Amino acid sequence: MSKRFLDEYEPLLVKKIKPAQQTELPNLLLAAFSACIGGTFQYGYNISVINGPTEYVHNFINQTVSDRYQTGISDYLLTLLWSIIVTSLAIGGFFGSMISDTLALKLGRKGALLANNIFAVMAALMMGLSYPTGLYELLIVGRLLCGINAGIGLCVQTLYLSEIPPTTLRGAMGIGTCVSITFGIFVGQVVGLKEFLGKEELWPFLLSTTCIPAFLQLLILPFSPESPRYLLIDKGDIDGCKKALKQLHGARYEQELKDIEEEKKNLGSFKAKTAWEVMGDRSVRWQLIIICLLNAAQQLNGINAIYFYANYLFKEAGIPNDKIPYVTLGCGACECVTALTCGFLIDRLGRRVLIIGGYGIMSVCCILFTLTLSFQTASPVIPYLSMVCVFTFILSFGMGPGGVTNILSAELFTQNARPAAYMIAGSVNWLSFFFIGIVFPFIVIGLQQYCFLVFLAVCFFTALYIFLFIPETKNKTFLEIQNKINPSKNENHTDGSETVLLSTSF
Repeated sequence: MSKRFLDEYEPLLVKKIKPAQQTELPNLLLAAFSACIGGTFQYGYNISVINGPTEYVHNFINQTVSDRYQTGISDYLLTLLWSIIVTSLAIGGFFGSMISDTLALKLGRKGALLANNIFAVMAALMMGLSYPTGLYELLIVGRLLCGINAGIGLCVQTLYLSEIPPTTLRGAMGIGTCVSITFGIFVGQVVGLKEFLGKEELWPFLLSTTCIPAFLQLLILPFSPESPRYLLIDKGDIDGCKKALKQLHGARYEQELKDIEEEKKNLGSFKAKTAWEVMGDRSVRWQLIIICLLNAAQQLNGINAIYFYANYLFKEAGIPNDKIPYVTLGCGACECVTALTCGFLIDRLGRRVLIIGGYGIMSVCCILFTLTLSFQTASPVIPYLSMVCVFTFILSFGMGPGGVTNILSAELFTQNARPAAYMIAGSVNWLSFFFIGIVFPFIVIGLQQYCFLVFLAVCFFTALYIFLFIPETKNKTFLEIQNKINPSKNENHTDGSETVLLSTSF
């Protein structure tokens, strides 16, 4: 983080925080950066970096099969192998999500993030060795390991970012998950250009670069503290909690310590719940429904369809084929900008305004896409209207669902259920990602441009559900959020945990 950036922006950020809530902003930003660079940055990076060398990997598989069996490979089998390589990321992500809560509890949030880099380094080694050894199977193993790394990172990093900032900065800090994903996608697109590593002889090195963010995190993250909430509530380490709060929040840390102690007291004899216990707990059933719906909608809302149609729309608008990758790069840059903008607005406008507005605008874009694709040749202006829709949809996604979903997943649960809730939410997210990857091509073939009507239904009903059933969580402690969800919650804790019933009368 440059000194110039801190000189310009730290006074602006600190000015908006009450004197009693000022933080050691550089330490907080360093902790967030170090968590993100080896966490969800890897998720976004590995989604996009595989697109550049597609043709070269196809050639490698063809040559490998020919050398092994002295025969060519059918187009069907080649497509199947490529699909397995690509979707292995989602399968690994699902398994990574399944073990994330155990790692977060056993090793701590910081310890789990550091240990997670083992999978990234092993993945880089597997994919780098695939070409010299002539084993395309190593690409599948490498992508599977990348997925495990991304699955753990997506859950644990978001958990860490939700627990280290003061209440007034929790939304802005939590948006780091979305920013790092979109920045990872953008960097993967840049590195995959032919001017960098997007050449046929360099594709093994391109796929191996996933180890670089891992090494960066291993160098930087040890200087940041463990989550103060984890130290006090999970481990009972009051001295460690105070030390971490002082490092992250500065001298005025007493209010945040008081909030954590109040949460610990409210939880009674604390015991972190497993995923099975959380799923069987009727007191958090509606919270689980909310986060499962939001995480499924995040993958099923049509953002993948937009990127699928983007090249076609750009080509119809008269953009030369060799320039289309750079326009696609502009889409990635737009998503980064909106994610950053969401970070500045989320604690000012609130979560509900951004996510409902995002899904609302995306619903309108789905209607416009259906119309413009249906009448693409009716006027020379139509292709340009389609391009405007592409950028508007991406901007709306980054400003709303892309940025807010993970924050809400953290804020609707208290400490004893939060790691397991993240594991469940992450699993749903990855399963939805895998589902859309498998089913989406058939949806496009069957419905063509009318596939956006399916995504219209997803966006519209998700926005309606949020409007009716999800409360605003801006500037509220985790306990205040629980009390707002159910003002009449039972104060008698028979099992040492907090009993919360989700009311539908917000």
